[in-house]
Amino acid sequence: MAYQITLPGRVMIGKNALDMCETELKKSGKKAFIVTGKIVTKVGILKRLTDYLQNFSISYEIFDDITGEPTDSMIEAGVKAYRMSGCDFIIAIGGGSPLDSAKAIAAMSVLEGEISDYMGVEIKGDFPPMILIPTTSGTGSEATKFTIITDTKKDVKMLLKGDDLLPKMAILDPSLTHSSPPDITASTGIDALTHAIESYTSRKGNPLTDTFALSAIKRIFQYLPTAFNNGSDEKAREELQIAAFEAGVCINNASVTLVHGMSRPIGANFHVPHGISNAMLLKECLSYVMDGCYDKFADMAREIGVADDNDNDIKASELFLEQLDMLCRECRIPTLQEYGIPKDRFESLVEKMADDAMKSGSPSNTIKKVSAEDLVEIYKKVW
Repeated sequence: MAYQITLPGRVMIGKNALDMCETELKKSGKKAFIVTGKIVTKVGILKRLTDYLQNFSISYEIFDDITGEPTDSMIEAGVKAYRMSGCDFIIAIGGGSPLDSAKAIAAMSVLEGEISDYMGVEIKGDFPPMILIPTTSGTGSEATKFTIITDTKKDVKMLLKGDDLLPKMAILDPSLTHSSPPDITASTGIDALTHAIESYTSRKGNPLTDTFALSAIKRIFQYLPTAFNNGSDEKAREELQIAAFEAGVCINNASVTLVHGMSRPIGANFHVPHGISNAMLLKECLSYVMDGCYDKFADMAREIGVADDNDNDIKASELFLEQLDMLCRECRIPTLQEYGIPKDRFESLVEKMADDAMKSGSPSNTIKKVSAEDLVEIYKKVW
């Protein structure tokens, strides 16, 4: 069966990758609109970028009002600032929030109406060129046609998509991730792992995404504990950034499944960071769907070395989940209760969250068929 793979226009990888980007940046436009957050500015990463732009004789304007996960109001402010700036292309630098915001700002600088009008439809348009530079290793936004924006009126995380949201260029410099603290390293690393596992167990998977997924899974299990415990380990940072990109390519072409579908409503209703809400759900979600594809879970177990050909697929699958649980514990992922989510409010929203998750379409990508009733049961187990 034929299949299509979509990727960013160009990818620059390696320490000081910006050194190679002068020609491409100049082709993108004359004035850059930089989308970022306050922390990136505070730790000095933004200055590294602006020093390059000055050396390349490229003017710029900074929009650093992305505070936390992006909302429709942040995007509206960004669009207004972009239109007033006289900029003709966009550079985003930071974690998934600035990168996702840049896509939404680029789109809404051209499209009419509100961003919520585009939930569930293919976003198309002649958008400003986008250059995405991740400073965390997790979301894979630099490789995808997706952006997740919170609709503050409805308390819903909108999954917006379109091939025209793919960046013109992704710049992967692992040295930019060294300042990421342990909790962010853990949550983003588990997010990337979730991307890889879900794409590998998605009914939309294909041979190339399967290859990238297994590679990312192996890298993350091997190097996430090291990066979590020693953020300056260059090898671990490099391997995790590659894994996050691989996993991003996977979800761009094979999509996410149950975990992400159920994670977004928790994030929207309780303001839990995306990677952490994924991690909270991982064990119960995967346990629930594992019997739909034991062979896939067994493959992952053998790839990370916790099972071999002497173990049958069911045993290997169980060993994989045990290792996954150990990784989450090592990275100190909190439970819903430990995070401070009130049990009574959580339980009162279970049916709405299950309905919102199903409407996103992500759970239906799971190889094992699931219903809203299944999701309600999983939510209850998670508590």
